[in-house]
Amino acid sequence: MRTRFTVVLGLIVAMFASGWAASAAFAAPPVTLDSGFVTDEAGVLSSNELEALNSRLTALAEANGGDLYVVFVDEFSDPSDSVAWTDRTAVDNGLAVDQYLIAVAVDAGQYAISADANGPLSDGEVDRVVQAMENGLRAGDWDGAVIAAADAFPGQGASVDGGGIVWIVVILVAIAAVILIIVLAVRSRNKKKRGAVATIPDPDDPYSSVNDEELEKQAGTALVQADDAITSSRQELGFAVAQYGDDSTQEFTHVVESAHAKVAEAFSLKQKIDDEVPDTVEQRRAWHIQIIQLCDEADDLLNENIEAFEELRKLEAEAPQALERIKARRATAEQTLATVEPALAALGQTYDGAALATVRDNSYQAQQRLALADSEIAEAGAAIAANKNGEAAFSIRTAEEAVEQSEHLIDAVTTLGSNLTAVEDQARAMITDLEADIAAAGAMPDAQGQLAPIVARTRSNIDAAQTALQGTSRNPQQVLDALGAVNTEIDGALGHARETSEQAQRTARMLEQRLTQAQAQIATTNDFISTRRGAIGAMARTRLSEANSAYAEAIAAQGADPVLALDRATRAYSLASEALASARSEVDTFNTGGWSGGLGGGYGGGYNNRGSDLGGAILGGILGGLFSGGGGGGGGGGWSSGGGWRSSGSSRSSRPSSFGGGSRSSSRSGGRSRGGRF
Repeated sequence: MRTRFTVVLGLIVAMFASGWAASAAFAAPPVTLDSGFVTDEAGVLSSNELEALNSRLTALAEANGGDLYVVFVDEFSDPSDSVAWTDRTAVDNGLAVDQYLIAVAVDAGQYAISADANGPLSDGEVDRVVQAMENGLRAGDWDGAVIAAADAFPGQGASVDGGGIVWIVVILVAIAAVILIIVLAVRSRNKKKRGAVATIPDPDDPYSSVNDEELEKQAGTALVQADDAITSSRQELGFAVAQYGDDSTQEFTHVVESAHAKVAEAFSLKQKIDDEVPDTVEQRRAWHIQIIQLCDEADDLLNENIEAFEELRKLEAEAPQALERIKARRATAEQTLATVEPALAALGQTYDGAALATVRDNSYQAQQRLALADSEIAEAGAAIAANKNGEAAFSIRTAEEAVEQSEHLIDAVTTLGSNLTAVEDQARAMITDLEADIAAAGAMPDAQGQLAPIVARTRSNIDAAQTALQGTSRNPQQVLDALGAVNTEIDGALGHARETSEQAQRTARMLEQRLTQAQAQIATTNDFISTRRGAIGAMARTRLSEANSAYAEAIAAQGADPVLALDRATRAYSLASEALASARSEVDTFNTGGWSGGLGGGYGGGYNNRGSDLGGAILGGILGGLFSGGGGGGGGGGWSSGGGWRSSGSSRSSRPSSFGGGSRSSSRSGGRSRGGRF
């Protein structure tokens, strides 16, 4: 018995409207082949089609392309495995080494090719025969599938024979091609329709409306633009260093390097996409999104700093006039500074030290900023006299920032007074609400005595708050916090009993109170950090940023969802309080000499020649302001447009296969068996 092995061509899934109950397919054991090349046990071929196929396969054999036999049955049985069935039929019918058998089970949707391990066709050539048949079988074009398989044999084409048979074959192939095109077009259209229906935007995907191909293009464009921008920024940095010196441009150098690191990370992701390691569709999409985001972050870093240098260049062009302007502004600030101490004294007669802690040293701090401004103004005047307007511009800009900080410090005293008054008003309004709560609780039945202790605690807190608000040394924020705690407790007790409309009105009132409370705390914290940022690190700044975001969410939601807005406002106040506590702790550490982090936020090095305290927290914060907040996303600088993205050309996709895991009997050899279902 000749050794043979089988390459499974696939398993076609057939769906019948009538179902198995109405019409069961005939299961055929291995059959005896007809005298021709084609055996149609399933009755799927007309007499003309059968004649045409036998003629085509005869021509294939006469052209020494190979002997190809084909058998159609309903189902495979005894054995039911398509591989074993086709092998058994080939062996039982005595097929030779160079003879191949294709078996098709039309009802079961299976087919297989039996090929001897020592046959003339290579693995690749057998694969081509397999692939040639697949589309025709899927479309139910049985004769077209056989002709395609014959044409796929080495050295074969549609015109192997002459005469009328060739034209018949050509016509049949053309008809099969037209049917195949129509089927594929319908499938493609249906697939697109299914895709359109099934595609639901992912709320977590910022590019959910962009398909994978377009996303890949955007990522490539972003990389090119980012790389060009880094190059341009390095050139700008070189000019700036030459003009203003290393010390003055240190922070911009740091920013350019940070942007370069992000772009390098983006290129690393692109390399992962282009390398030989296979990636999933999800991985590639996630990496393309990350590439775009990294390039955007690098763009923001550069844009936020380019405006600072543009301002310096403008100052350089009008240095004498700018110097006179800052002198006048500095004189006005000094006049206003004289009102700070009296204002603090007045506040001290009403509020306790804790309430005024954030502005207690504002007068001293403002004087320090003005002293720094005086030093920079003197340096600018000397530089202008020496015709060094570039150096003068930097000194003028530093003086402007110093005067601006002194103004904020002075204004913070007045602002705090207004904020404390607003908080007192809110505390009194909350007392009114709590009185109403007590009245409502008194009108409710309390058989188990659950409301009574809560009402008693509420009354005690109200009395204490009223006494505290009338004192000459009070802390309105502490009073409001205490009232807020008891308000939460009594609200919980009365919540289920309140009517929906009443609860909505109360929520609106509470929201107004919380928004005022949060706004006041954010303003206080912002003033404290902005005027001492040289000694304050990332934690306090992060909490303040989150507080601002929560406050913005509260404002946005107050109309549509007051409950959510109340939650966001409460969170904003909590975060601002955390930020203030963290900032004060860092400032205290700095002032006692325990802080060794340079000049804050990465501004260390290069500034110590400007004085002790002035060269520390003050100057660090001021110089940070020159570069970290000087623009953003706007004009000047930006990315330059570059050429299009070129892929590396690396391809890791392989030919999709319709084969799954097949099997072969232990007596077969050759290592080419494979099969599956499609």
